[in-house]
Amino acid sequence: MNKFEEIVQTKLVPIAGRFGNNKFLIAIRDGITYSMPLILIGSFLMVIASFPVPGWENWLGKVGISTYLWKGVDSSFNLIALIAAFAIPYSLVKQYREDGISAGVINISAFLMVTPFTIPFLDESGKTLGSVGGIAPSYLSSGGLFVAIVLGLLNGYVYQWFMKKDIRIKMPDGVPPAVSKSFSAIIPGAVILIFWLIIYGLLDSLKLPNVHDIVKTVLGVPFSMLGSTLFGNFIVVLLNGLLWFCGVHGGNVLNNPIMKPIWLANLTENAVAHKAGQELPHVFTSVFMDNFVFIGGSGATIGLVIALAWLAKRRKASQQAKVLSPLTLLPGLFNINEPTMFGLPVVLNVLTVIPFVLAPAVNLIVAYLAFSSGIVPGTYTDTGWTMPPVVSGFLATGSWQASVLQVILIVLDILLYLPFIFNIERRWKASEKHEDNI
Repeated sequence: MNKFEEIVQTKLVPIAGRFGNNKFLIAIRDGITYSMPLILIGSFLMVIASFPVPGWENWLGKVGISTYLWKGVDSSFNLIALIAAFAIPYSLVKQYREDGISAGVINISAFLMVTPFTIPFLDESGKTLGSVGGIAPSYLSSGGLFVAIVLGLLNGYVYQWFMKKDIRIKMPDGVPPAVSKSFSAIIPGAVILIFWLIIYGLLDSLKLPNVHDIVKTVLGVPFSMLGSTLFGNFIVVLLNGLLWFCGVHGGNVLNNPIMKPIWLANLTENAVAHKAGQELPHVFTSVFMDNFVFIGGSGATIGLVIALAWLAKRRKASQQAKVLSPLTLLPGLFNINEPTMFGLPVVLNVLTVIPFVLAPAVNLIVAYLAFSSGIVPGTYTDTGWTMPPVVSGFLATGSWQASVLQVILIVLDILLYLPFIFNIERRWKASEKHEDNI
């Protein structure tokens, strides 16, 4: 065991640490996080607009409220890509200690520069009959998210390069900082925007696919195959657990920057299908992973904290169990598991690594079977990752079956963690007995 811990500390932890400190991954993570308030607000409006009570939607339509609720959804939930187009270069450039706001503003313009300003309308066979002026909503939501990420990283890096090389217009010292920063952004901004305008012009004049279509094909298809299949998500769950075991935040390194764009895109497509009254196309969404796989946080640690709480209530429980139980249980019910990760601890603890990796993997398979078979309907709203289970299942799907599924998953997680918690408890009691005898 000591040899294994030595290998983890000397080999795996440094590698995982480098991933965790990568500026580009941090920028993607932060950029998507900035859009979460709008996603949650839009989801709240969607829940109101489609609350699963017979006759509710018809009543909202009759009183004239339904249209405005869906307008609120479209104006918040469906702006993920536009927000990311600003926030990703902002975060990246800030890490280089340069003006992130100007970089974000420039990238919004670049994002719109490569986005078609016409919306095609099709006949029943899918043939294009013509087009009308405007930006297709899909470009501003999940459909444009990969372009927002690619342009954000490229343009953000180019912008900071100009700043580091001091290729900018300099203003006298007496000029207000805001004005000085605006003039400093002119040269890099002009280079970036003219470059993407040329790219758009070439693709359009040659009747080639636009940047959105190219990026979606090159990046979207492979990543979607990873994030939309049981096997791909199974690998993600295993890697997430191993990263956390090494002391690196698996969500920040893997889930948020790499997988979250795919899961959010799937959630948006589900929301659109739900609004249209169609069958939901995706099982794997950000909400599915948060509320049915990583219940209680990474490692599905809600099973661990409940098992620990049950042990702590016994008369002969160790003092460590009695102290840790209240500190981990309440946050765990709201999917906050940092007290568990570092208090128990789970990080670098070989006694918990097996259930920590295995519990969410079991949840993934069981939940997938329940959703794909139609026993539980798909997810279409984001309830927020801190929403307690049972409640979150109902709000995310509009069905009581989802809440029942969460209860079943939690029971499975408790059973998986319980033997290992018994082992830890024995060690705690032995340690405390040894200390008393000294």
